[in-house]
Amino acid sequence: MIQPLDHLPTFGEPHAIALAGKFGAVGYARMEQMTGRLALWLAERGLAPGDRIAAWLPKGIAAAILPLAVTRAGLVYVPVNPLLKRAQVTHILADSGAAMLISVAPRLATLEPGDVPMGVALVEESAIDAIMADAALPGLPPSGADPDALAEILYTSGSTGRPKGVMLSHANLMIGARSVASYLKLGDDDRTLAVLPLSFDYGQNQLFSTWWAGGCVVPLDYLLARDVVKVARTYGITTLAGVPPLWVHLVEADWPAEALASLRRITNSGGALSRPLIARLRKTFRQVDIYAMYGLTEAFRSTYLPPDMLATHPDSMGRAIPDAEVLVVRPDGSLTDAGEPGELVHAGPLVAQGYWRDAERTAERFRPAPAVSIYGGIAVWSGDTVVRDGEGLLRFVGRDDAMIKSAGNRISPSEIEEAALAVAGIAEASALGRPDEKLGQAIILYVRGEAMLCETDRDALPDRLRAALRHALPGFMQPAEIHILNDLPRNPNGKVDRVALAAMALEGAA
Repeated sequence: MIQPLDHLPTFGEPHAIALAGKFGAVGYARMEQMTGRLALWLAERGLAPGDRIAAWLPKGIAAAILPLAVTRAGLVYVPVNPLLKRAQVTHILADSGAAMLISVAPRLATLEPGDVPMGVALVEESAIDAIMADAALPGLPPSGADPDALAEILYTSGSTGRPKGVMLSHANLMIGARSVASYLKLGDDDRTLAVLPLSFDYGQNQLFSTWWAGGCVVPLDYLLARDVVKVARTYGITTLAGVPPLWVHLVEADWPAEALASLRRITNSGGALSRPLIARLRKTFRQVDIYAMYGLTEAFRSTYLPPDMLATHPDSMGRAIPDAEVLVVRPDGSLTDAGEPGELVHAGPLVAQGYWRDAERTAERFRPAPAVSIYGGIAVWSGDTVVRDGEGLLRFVGRDDAMIKSAGNRISPSEIEEAALAVAGIAEASALGRPDEKLGQAIILYVRGEAMLCETDRDALPDRLRAALRHALPGFMQPAEIHILNDLPRNPNGKVDRVALAAMALEGAA
């Protein structure tokens, strides 16, 4: 039976620990009470059912419990990546139509007049913590919400334009938790170290899948690899999820035997593991299961490779996760043969409900499933080209759109270009990704200065541009290289020739 998001069916004892960290330990019974108190407080704010509650928070008790409490109150949760800066946060607040923003005082102080739409309530995290801790307050019981009702909006970058909100139902989130807990073989004695942002589907699932199994989550905002090692040792961590750039740093860290003693599994998504990195992971994390995975925010997770197949199939994405149907199809919707490239199409109950208030882009990506689909209904047409081999395992070939995937983040070139064009003296800008061993892709930015710039202003332009981008964009969106050209290459239609720029970028890396 699929239940609403706010009622996770944990299988541990009521006194078992659900959350642990520098804030102490929170048992399942106490977490239920805290969820109920916060849900009742939200329900009494005079908000309409389905109103959006945005949270721009560091990892802690509030960030972990809010998705449960918001949905229990009949509202919709909108987590905001804590690495984002005011321009991106302003867009998300306006686009989602948020009724409330919950954050910490220093972050709220970065917002300028006009950033927050009229009527949006600003609430500090300390107030949320006080509500949850007040044992005298009553609480709302678990809801009886329709599993298909909207529960969350997760913002993800698209190949063009600003971030778009992916609409997720209670069922999407619950089935995702059940599926991952199943194939990772999580149990009530597992302790998951949550180092990924809770605003990402992959990061948020660290909570839900662990709680589904009755285990404990240890949230961590880390600065250095040694912080991860220290917490793994202190809490006896069994499960660690990451993206390739994180693993590059972790395999270089010193892992004492006591930090590895409890570790059972590591999981990777947000970019493929290279063969050299796999070798280093196997050397560092001996006797630990390594799960390679592929996912789409629009369908949460699509495939995983069982750990015992990693050595023989290091380039494989694996096969469909439980509750997912993954097809490889030709342009006419028919299934490809083994070894024949085709588009990856994901069908089944993990498919999201589309993009928030964006019917045009929803229609492009969310379309009727191919006739051969078992599930039918609406499927996600990924735009990714993959190949299925004779064993039914998938291999990634390429991405059709212009998305940049760097350090586990999906980045819209348009966001970087827009920030560059806001700088005085920049006439044109084009951003793209170039293969990079550590990042997956490094961001390369090409710009053309205005023709009327004097020589002094032209010489100062690179430094001014970098300073402006540091102010406007989060760290993971900063270009690794900036090239100022007299003109950008163009195709016969007069548009910027991205293929030519990509060739230039590769030549520059040689």
